[in-house]
Amino acid sequence: MTLSANPSIVALAACAATLAMALQPAGAQPGGYPQQPVKLMVGFAAGGPSDLVARAFADQLGKATAQTVIVENKPGANAVLATEAVAAAKPDGLTLLAAATNHTMIPALYGGRIKFDAAKSFTPICTLASSATVLVVGPSLPVKTVAQFLERAKAKPGSLTFATPGQGSSPHLATEQFRKLTGVAMVHVPYKGAAPLVTDLLGGQVDLSFATLGSVLPHLKSGKLTALAVASRQRSALLPNVPTFDEAGVKGFTVDTWYGLLAPAGTSADAVRVLNREALEFARSPAVHERLASAGLEPQGVCGEPFAAQLAREIEANARIARELNLKVE
Repeated sequence: MTLSANPSIVALAACAATLAMALQPAGAQPGGYPQQPVKLMVGFAAGGPSDLVARAFADQLGKATAQTVIVENKPGANAVLATEAVAAAKPDGLTLLAAATNHTMIPALYGGRIKFDAAKSFTPICTLASSATVLVVGPSLPVKTVAQFLERAKAKPGSLTFATPGQGSSPHLATEQFRKLTGVAMVHVPYKGAAPLVTDLLGGQVDLSFATLGSVLPHLKSGKLTALAVASRQRSALLPNVPTFDEAGVKGFTVDTWYGLLAPAGTSADAVRVLNREALEFARSPAVHERLASAGLEPQGVCGEPFAAQLAREIEANARIARELNLKVE
């Protein structure tokens, strides 16, 4: 005797299967990426803008793929330690780097001492966010304008201290460019990230910093720190009363800071596809926009080849600037 399936039951089963697949989180299809927890490495201490962006994206990726995404902070040597770890990882998309603008400065500052190529050792995924750079002073330096700051700095050369989140970091390079433009002499105090830097700036242990807006915005709003100027072509919507450096008399001084996602070179096309998709969803999300804006950051989604081209341009430009300023990490 031959048994035949009830057509209505077959149709119901097919519908159930289709619904089950539709309800699966994107990227969680059987055999798709990722099938294991993902590690997102940050080269700076917890609490800074790199860490904030990484954790926001980890939430997005984890929810979309139904996988655990672990943020691991590995500060030190201007993110070189974390970058080396990701460059040496398997290209399976399970170990990723939350990179920032300083990534393109590492080759010029460290030369052959690093164990990776800033371009060739990685697959560029997307930028995730951007932030304005702002000159801020703490309670140890009671000035209100760039003109007052320059007058004081030039009156006593070498008496002021400037803090950065690391030797060779983007704020460090920005400060050196500023020093070249204005002729001021100051003492560099490097930290292992933005969070400890801000703590000491608030406490008066250091005088000033060219900081990313995301790392200092709450303290600017509370009045504990003072912003003298923003290094952008236009005033920041978050600091409408703070002039640009052009407006403050330092012409041509602009600094762009980005935060993005890199994977080891050779990462599978499936992993790249999922990461690209989620990075773009991240940039479009109103909830993400609100979360980042509260910290002085804006979502950004430059992906794939355009991001790779941007990295190449910045690596070349930063090498030239480092030579001009004779910058290197001993």
